[in-house]
Amino acid sequence: MPAEPEVAAAVRDAAQVFAGLGARVTEGSPDFAGADEAFRTLRAWQFEVMLGELLDRHPGELKDSLRQNVELGRKLTGPDVGRAEQLHTALFHRVRTFFSAYDLLLLPVSQVLPFGIGLEPPAEVAWVAMTDYLDWMRSAYPVTLTGCPALAVPAGFSAGGLPVGVQIVGPHRAGFAVLQAGHAFEQATQAGRRRPPGL
Repeated sequence: MPAEPEVAAAVRDAAQVFAGLGARVTEGSPDFAGADEAFRTLRAWQFEVMLGELLDRHPGELKDSLRQNVELGRKLTGPDVGRAEQLHTALFHRVRTFFSAYDLLLLPVSQVLPFGIGLEPPAEVAWVAMTDYLDWMRSAYPVTLTGCPALAVPAGFSAGGLPVGVQIVGPHRAGFAVLQAGHAFEQATQAGRRRPPGL
């Protein structure tokens, strides 16, 4: 998944912090194949279940992205949802296997720096076109789909003073280990006490 250069740098810097704390750091990633399809299908299905009746009663009062998600959910068939659940299960087991060799996974919280509240999500990230408003969040939603504990920690600031975060992800049922890792990172970096340049 593409990430803006300052975001990618924050993840590399965080890995070096863990190396300095005595961790053996290597590059690796679970196989997230099928995560996009599973997430998007199950998300649309849930949007239809949660908001379908509201859309029917107040069709002009939901923003376009919500309406579109409900409409996508209404087009799904039983086999569509069944396939998504099969992909979801396969992902769960691949991630479980990944964590038999790794204790933690570091990745961006978001692939982009924060943008203004009035702006639409970015059309591209690191010169890669985004097909829709979900693409720029691809560093977060596959992790959610795995059911693994994840912690977002402040990792510093961009050159322009915008906050950058790093996700610390652990194996299933290892939430305490993830919290311990986050605490160690916070103590080592004092990131929560730092302020952007000029403040």
